[in-house]
Order: sequence, then C-alpha cells, then structure tokens
Amino acid sequence: MKTPVVRGLAAAAVALGSCLTLAGPAASAGAAPADPVPTVFFGDSYTANYGIAPVNHEGSERFFCFQAKDNYPAVATRRLADKSVTLDVQSDVSCGGALTHHFWEKQELPFGLGELPPQQDALKYDTQLAVGSMGGNTVGFNRILKQCSAKLRGDDGVLLPGTPVDEDVPAAKCREFFASGDGKEWLDDRFERAGWDLEELLERIAYFSPDAKRVLVGYPRLVPADTNKCLTPAPGQTELPLADIPKDALPILDQVQKRLDDVMKKAVADAGADFVDLYAHTGANTACDGANRGIGGLLEPSQVELLGQKLPWYLHPNERGRDIQAKQVADKVEQVLNR
Repeated sequence: MKTPVVRGLAAAAVALGSCLTLAGPAASAGAAPADPVPTVFFGDSYTANYGIAPVNHEGSERFFCFQAKDNYPAVATRRLADKSVTLDVQSDVSCGGALTHHFWEKQELPFGLGELPPQQDALKYDTQLAVGSMGGNTVGFNRILKQCSAKLRGDDGVLLPGTPVDEDVPAAKCREFFASGDGKEWLDDRFERAGWDLEELLERIAYFSPDAKRVLVGYPRLVPADTNKCLTPAPGQTELPLADIPKDALPILDQVQKRLDDVMKKAVADAGADFVDLYAHTGANTACDGANRGIGGLLEPSQVELLGQKLPWYLHPNERGRDIQAKQVADKVEQVLNR
C-alpha cells in the first residue's frame, strides 16, 4: 500500500509530467542526446564502490562515505562519452552505509563524524537521469553476514556496521536460523520494508525531477551456483572468500540476493522505471571465482587504508567488478536515453 506521502508525490509528478509532455517536442527515437544530460547518481557502498582507492572528498566528512574517485558512475560516464553520450553529472551523492530511507532522511556518518543531507537534495528540476543502487542495507545484508560469521562478530567486523540479528544463536546455526522462526520472520519484515522504501524512492525522484529517467541498479552476484568453489582461497590469499561462513549457509546468502533482486524489479516495474540486472551478468565473477573474481573476499584486504590499516572488502566489487557494473550501467543508460 502506498503511503500518503507517496500518493501525493505520485499525483503531483503525473500532473506535472503530463504538462511537460504536452509542451515539449518529441525526441527522435534511436538518436543519442545532442546536449549533455543532467544526471544525478545516488546510492550506497556498491555505487560508491567502497574498497577501491583513491577515495573522493579527502579532508571532508564525506571522505567517510568511502566513495571511490573511479566508482562505476565515473567509469560509466567515460564509457558513454566514448559513444558520444555526454552526461552532465550534477552530483554523485552515493555513500557507504546508506539505507534506502537516507534518500529522504539525513544519514549519520560512522564514529559520530557528522551527518549528511538526504540524497534527494541533489535532484534538480532539470535533472534528466537518476541512477543508483539501494536496498541492500535496508534488507540488512551486513547483519546477515554477522549472523553467519563468528569472525565478523569479533574484531574482524568492527568496521562493518550493524550487529547480528540474534547474538544468542551461534554463527554455525545460520542456515537453520533464517529458514524458520524468528530469523525467517525478521527477513520477511526487512524485505517488506525494502519494497516500500524503494517504491517511495522512485516516486520521490519523479516528484523532484519529473523529466528524469530513473535507473535502479541491482547488486552483483556474491555466491556462485557451485559453492564448492568457495572452499579454496583466491590466488595470493590465505583466507577463504567467504571466510568462516558455513558452507551450508552460502545458499542462504544467494537466496537473499535473488529475493532482493525480485523486490527491486517489482518496484521498478510498478514505477515505470528501468533496472540493471547485475546478478544475471556476474555469475562467473563471484567472490569465489579466484582470479576472475569481481568481488573482494569477505576479509580480503581492500585498496583503502584507514589509520595505516587496509580495510577488508566485505564482499564489495573490486576493479574488475566495478568495470562490469560500469559496462552494464552504461549500456542501460544508452538504451534508455535513445528510446
């Protein structure tokens, strides 16, 4: 059910959009935009590309968003420029740790380092394209990982926000916990919340930027179909790709990803927006695919240092994964703008 806020925003957007449709000239199908396209990128750590150095905004509080200078929005923008599609990037407000509701509410930075304005503040009336990934933190993927990993409950997870869903249930019982009872109920509630929040996010883009094409970007696949591949460290690593998460729990992580994909696809379909299905294009580049991995291992050292210590990847895209994200996003944006 839509909230009153969403219904009001949607009605205003439809009315305003109808006026603009009547007043504006029709674009020719299949032609790349002649003028730069005002664009806003939003999202969480998968848009910011946490783990890839160097990091943007050094010396400011936004540094702690860990937004890579060469995140997928930057790389996709360059790919599109090579195809004569120019994005005028008004803002990239992607930030690690962002939940979907931080699109319209302030986000508290870690360690009490301040707060950031709602990401929707970056939208302008003339924004024509809004692209980003959100939903994973709302589902609570970080808490799921901590539920399933004893190491993440200790010092190895100190920089990963959140707590286990139920600290009294040992990590070794992760699969059983999420299959029934309180764990299943918690998951069902998180997915319901994610659906509502994604719906509201897309409606708010339509309200603040009524002419904008909306592109919601899914998440890359983390766990392969053959989980036996997760029993061998990647080249140069000693830790397993999923560290100490029990092998029988790995399908649970994959099921969570598939379910989130379905929630995102439904929100996009209901809103008339567009979706980039990264999960479908990354089955051979999971965290367990060795030299071909596009995802840094759970406790594999990333490129980012804090206080002289390299932070773990915590299952975020490495440069290979970032380039896959950028290609798929650029292809979808080109398709959307050429319609």
